Amino acid sequence: MAVFGVLAAALGVVGLVAPDALLTVMGFEPVPDGGRADGDHTLVFLTASSMAALNMGVYYVLASLADWKAFFRWTVPFRLLTCAVFTLAVVTGRAPAGFLGVGLWEGLGALVTGVALRYEKRGNADAS
Repeated sequence: MAVFGVLAAALGVVGLVAPDALLTVMGFEPVPDGGRADGDHTLVFLTASSMAALNMGVYYVLASLADWKAFFRWTVPFRLLTCAVFTLAVVTGRAPAGFLGVGLWEGLGALVTGVALRYEKRGNADAS
């Protein structure tokens, strides 16, 4: 959880400081300065989502430091939902193929978290 939190926060900072770099990482072609059409709010949306990623990353780190298991469990279904939505966005042509990595990251993170929680629960049950 802490690793995911640090990575989410770091990518949020990248999106706030260097939005074109984040667009490139996600598989989008950045538009050169001055090349955006009037009414193109891509950078506004990227700023908002980057700030959300920064906040979310901090929440994950704090939850990890507090060993807040309920929070960890809550993330699993929602990260799987995020994986499905992002994957569907690529499959339907709404997002470029490079964006699939974001969905897979969420899905893999959810599975690893779920498996770790189950393993820990079994370990605690065996110790009782």
